Amino acid sequence: MNWIYLILAGFFEIGWPLGLKLSQTMPSKIMGILIAIISMSLSGLLLWLAQKTIPIGTAYAVWTGIGAVGTLIVGIVYFGDSASIWRMLAALLIVIGIVGLKLAH
Repeated sequence: MNWIYLILAGFFEIGWPLGLKLSQTMPSKIMGILIAIISMSLSGLLLWLAQKTIPIGTAYAVWTGIGAVGTLIVGIVYFGDSASIWRMLAALLIVIGIVGLKLAH
């Protein structure tokens, strides 16, 4: 169950930079800021729950990795960020690291 908490925490980790970006692009900044605050809170709570049995270093690396790669994908798909081969290779390395940490756990 704690790995599920950790994966969910990683997905909510994507929500706060998305909320901040939306606050810059929407007519009303409030909705984006609320998305960011709620996402941060849920992400932190779920990370806390996951760390009950998952080592802190593993949990933190997986959490930030999911957030980083997820935010990269959101930026490419919704905001037209670059999808260069180097960015994709770097993201792949992060994913390989996350899988490696899970397998080594």
